[in-house]
Amino acid sequence: MQIYCVGGALRDELLGLPVQDRDWVVVGATPEAMAARGFKPVGRDFPVFLHPQTHEEYALARTERKTAPGYAGFVFHTSTDVTLEEDLIRRDLTINAMARGEDGVLVDPHNGRADLERKLLRHVSPAFAEDPVRILRLARFAARFADFTVAPETLGLMQAMVAQGEVDALVAERVWQELARGLMEEKPSRMFETLRACGALAKLLPELDRLWGVPQRAEYHPEIDTGVHVMMVIDMAARLRLSLPARFAALVHDLGKGTTPADILPRHIGHEQRSVTLLEPICERLRVPADCRDAARLVARFHGDIGKVAELRPDTQLKILERCDALRRPARFEEILGACEADYRGRLGYTERPFTAVEHWRTALAAVQSIDAGAIAQTCEDKAQIPIRIQKARIRALTAVKA
Repeated sequence: MQIYCVGGALRDELLGLPVQDRDWVVVGATPEAMAARGFKPVGRDFPVFLHPQTHEEYALARTERKTAPGYAGFVFHTSTDVTLEEDLIRRDLTINAMARGEDGVLVDPHNGRADLERKLLRHVSPAFAEDPVRILRLARFAARFADFTVAPETLGLMQAMVAQGEVDALVAERVWQELARGLMEEKPSRMFETLRACGALAKLLPELDRLWGVPQRAEYHPEIDTGVHVMMVIDMAARLRLSLPARFAALVHDLGKGTTPADILPRHIGHEQRSVTLLEPICERLRVPADCRDAARLVARFHGDIGKVAELRPDTQLKILERCDALRRPARFEEILGACEADYRGRLGYTERPFTAVEHWRTALAAVQSIDAGAIAQTCEDKAQIPIRIQKARIRALTAVKA
């Protein structure tokens, strides 16, 4: 039995990055031998075990054979005669196909260390094309390692996979899982630009893909191109360290601009509501979690109004606060404001500008929260008048703030 540390732990260690988790490959072992040493089996498709003390994953060396379309169409083979080299060649990228034995020697049959030094994302073998999830994973690595480039031959292979329909076999949960992880990386725009370059974005998120080439008014958007703007917005959301719901909202806030009638371009009248309409089938299609869906819906609908708070009447401000459920869910309202700040600053020449609307809305919310609805209810003899009097008191408070 030989044990090797493999994959991302070695990659990150060689890059000088913190190592979060270590994965291990065991060569020359059987499931029975692992169980005898106290390892707990957890793998469903192939033998994976948890270490009895560290709870790290130990997988038996394996090979795989493609038997059906999609990422689940594989048959795995494990036995004591499967070599480390046979296990490594089935991995996705050369930078993830290295191993280190108990003797400390690096095993690097596919020049992963050299690709790390060249900052290159390159596939290990033609078997890369058998698993469409690898397109998503590579795009996510492009977002994580922002100064790495995709090898031309790897991009060509990804384009061929898309043309052959491999991406069509991806299941919604796995697509969302990878997109969500990519949104939380250092430069999420690179994930979507990589997916667009290979043609996968048009398959997975056509509503987003169509934004490139759609013009906006230069006085508000010096970058002009809507697709470019959205990429700047999600990178700003990452810079602001926003939550996943806020980053997803930033990604989809302008979808409606892709359906603006050509005769009114570069204006986008009513794009907010069109964005909400387009958002619904995306959330259904990708099984987007409720917190991300709800934040995205509110940002899509109100990002324009939130940005121009100083121009809004007090009653309109109150309506937006109520529609956003800001009184009961102030933490989510902060997520909404964060996405709107990313939208404002995600423009050419705007990245260092302060988004003053945030403080306006915080002050407005504080003013509304200062109204004691319970006290008003106790002094109101006509119960039907309670909500009316509370609303009037809140509007008076907002009027005082505006003054």
